[in-house]
Amino acid sequence: MNDTIAAIATALANKAISIIRVSGPEAIDIVNKIFVGKDLRKVPSHTIHYGKIKIDNRIIDEVLVSVFHAPKTFTREDVVEVNCHGGIYVTNTILEGILVKGARLADPGEFTKRAFLNGRIDLTQAEAIMDIIESNTASSLQMANYGLTGKTKRIIEDFKNRVLSCIASIEVNIDYPEYEDEIQMTNEVLMPIIVDLLRDMDEILKKAEVAQIIKYGIKTAIVGKPNVGKSSLLNALLREDKAIVTNIAGTTRDIVEGEVNIGGIVLNLIDTAGVRVTEDLVERIGVEKTKEVLKKAELVILVFDYSRELDNNDLELLEATKDKTRIIVVNKRDLPPKIDLSKFTDYLLLSSYNEDDIEKLEKKIKEVCNVASVTEIDPTYIGNTRQLAKLKIARESLESALNAIELNLPVDIVNIDINNAWLSLGEILGEVTNEDLLDELFANFCLGK
Repeated sequence: MNDTIAAIATALANKAISIIRVSGPEAIDIVNKIFVGKDLRKVPSHTIHYGKIKIDNRIIDEVLVSVFHAPKTFTREDVVEVNCHGGIYVTNTILEGILVKGARLADPGEFTKRAFLNGRIDLTQAEAIMDIIESNTASSLQMANYGLTGKTKRIIEDFKNRVLSCIASIEVNIDYPEYEDEIQMTNEVLMPIIVDLLRDMDEILKKAEVAQIIKYGIKTAIVGKPNVGKSSLLNALLREDKAIVTNIAGTTRDIVEGEVNIGGIVLNLIDTAGVRVTEDLVERIGVEKTKEVLKKAELVILVFDYSRELDNNDLELLEATKDKTRIIVVNKRDLPPKIDLSKFTDYLLLSSYNEDDIEKLEKKIKEVCNVASVTEIDPTYIGNTRQLAKLKIARESLESALNAIELNLPVDIVNIDINNAWLSLGEILGEVTNEDLLDELFANFCLGK
């Protein structure tokens, strides 16, 4: 990290303002070479200066240049940000001028990676930055901000310190048995400590299920026979005509997807091909896709036609979804009834063309998915998949330690599993990691971040 990097930090499109970010030991000198105005090498830190960018004796743009001296910067290096007009050509020309003067084009996420490697943030905060960028609801943004402010870090550090206290006491007992003042870490003493840690971890992991819903949404499949109104229902929930709607059975032959925000939670809606026996090859492929979607769906909206009698296809769908979280919708209530409603214990009777009915469906979705509790976010919601995987590994190690205690194995053997738990918790914060992992993590960031 001895070189100086540069990248466009804003979206590359014609707009009002663009920002080119430069970080590294030569950041100020490099920008100063193309800046017409104050000598940037002599200005105070955290100041903004008006001037012009001049490249090859040609004025490119009027700009505002922000100068930040290390170590009080995001990367803990000297940082310069050039605020120019937002045309694609002018932005690229200024970046090119900076690169010609000695900077290197930054890799995706390299600014954040440098912030992490220089100790400015830990790995949970680095990942929270990406979560903020990808947030698509107020709830997911709030959860990401908890991570950025270091609250996730403090939760993991608390677990880590409690585990470390166990390890230290055990190793003092082993290495210095003559110290009579130290508590003897027997299996009887260790057991309640490990049980408490497991209980607290389980509470975090339980909330993680809700956190995953906040972050990624709910995979929701709209399923039913052909021509029961699935596509109309999708369009009604999305408030747009995304799926083709006709009175011809089998119109939808492939899956149609869309997103809708209900109470702060995103439903990843999938309108599927109608399920029936058919000789049409294309429709048959669509039916097979529907069955695959159904397996992966976290919520199923099962649609029936109020004006048609139930048949074997309907009964098969009822059976296939009985173990799924589902909402039964009886659509087309404006038509004469023919369906036997006694087959359902709980259902919504509605018309996909009635706004009040759609609001009732949305209310039912919130109820079934427990959205009310989801929006009551607290700092213990950890939604990052990598962090949760490491936390689960730490829990497995502690569970193994508890099993060893119950078998009355020697304390030094128990300590091996406790040490493994401590290492896994350290990996969450990035204290124990490898370069390949870091490269993979930060490669998912956008350029200039």
